[in-house]
Amino acid sequence: MRNDVPAAQAHTRELGPAFDLLAAYDPAGGFFMERDGRGIGASGPGILVPVAPGERQVARAVDALADAFAAVAADDGVAPVAVGAFPFEARREAAMVIPRRSVVRAEDGATREIVLGDTDRAARDRAAPPANTDGRLADRPVPFAPFESIQIRYLPSPDEYGERVRVAVARIGAGELRKVVLARTAEVEAGRGIDPRSLLHRLRSVDPAAYAFAVPAGPTPDHDQLVGASPELLVSRRGREVRANPLAGSAPRAGAPDDDRANAERLMSDAKNLEEHVIVVEAVAAVLARVCDELTWDRAPVLLETANVWHLSTRFRGVLREPPPSALELVASLHPTPAVCGDPTRVARATIRELEPFDRGCYAGPVGWVDADGDGEWAIALRCAALHDERATLYAGAGIVAGSRPADEVDETDRKFRAFLDALRWG
Repeated sequence: MRNDVPAAQAHTRELGPAFDLLAAYDPAGGFFMERDGRGIGASGPGILVPVAPGERQVARAVDALADAFAAVAADDGVAPVAVGAFPFEARREAAMVIPRRSVVRAEDGATREIVLGDTDRAARDRAAPPANTDGRLADRPVPFAPFESIQIRYLPSPDEYGERVRVAVARIGAGELRKVVLARTAEVEAGRGIDPRSLLHRLRSVDPAAYAFAVPAGPTPDHDQLVGASPELLVSRRGREVRANPLAGSAPRAGAPDDDRANAERLMSDAKNLEEHVIVVEAVAAVLARVCDELTWDRAPVLLETANVWHLSTRFRGVLREPPPSALELVASLHPTPAVCGDPTRVARATIRELEPFDRGCYAGPVGWVDADGDGEWAIALRCAALHDERATLYAGAGIVAGSRPADEVDETDRKFRAFLDALRWG
């Protein structure tokens, strides 16, 4: 055990099914992740586990967390939970946190509060935050006014982004790579503070099947908050069961039902989107096959619908070999998938560094949780914004393959921006 990890005690109690996980989330360094009412809300950095930048960052976090979990004495049947996010590229420090207080709702609906404190009971009682046993939050009654164009600055601009898509398509045509994902940002000067909890409330109301999440966007709890609603599961583990749900290839939703269905049907037969999707499925299947005794997945992509976009989706389900890798070890093997980077990975990463005029930070990186037993759930940080005082930096990307057209990719990223800008009015 590392000498610099403090000893701690984890105590637990059961909470009722009406508890709102968002009530347990503290924007001042807390963590939130929820899908369909299941997930975790947390507050207070009980044990901070920094992970230095550099190669194998996520894999090194596995070892560091083992030391941190070993320092926690837990009630019988309690597996302490660590939460966090990793940058898309390991060029900046990351951190995992075992929260001071977390409320976890499992797949079966059981809701448990875990409070971490000093091994001295009196000190623990002083440190534990008061529990919100009601656990209900009210939504904002009306949104703020729409943002004016003067409040939004795009980097790169639509024209510049289209030119970068042309460059990428030319390189793909020359055989340098098969796919690359290029992103843009939209910086919004809101002229007011943005409340992460109100924004999360709106995001999960619009799409409860997405992973609504909030996490410090850097290695310290006082860093900017990254808030979003990702449709994409990177990987989850429950015992020996593993699941993944990569997405690649998309089409816009339409207001008229007939037009909406037509868009979905075109997506299912579109060669460009199908090629983009196959590249991702091949990569995920290759990784999971190495660690599974059994592995199944959809032999043809299925449709996944969000409020604004149709996605091509493939659902993986497997049985891990003994001894099963932890959820975080699986993240280390999978990230980055071609869904957020490209193929081959090394060339795609170099292309992204060259063509994207900003640092992605934790955008398109893994965000999630892992417990001391190795179970956990990790999404990809998509459809999100980094919040800093009165400013929000939104991110949106598109997968570029041989058949990509610059105007279509500009339109795809614009649609993703518009959806989040509307949600931001409620924050």
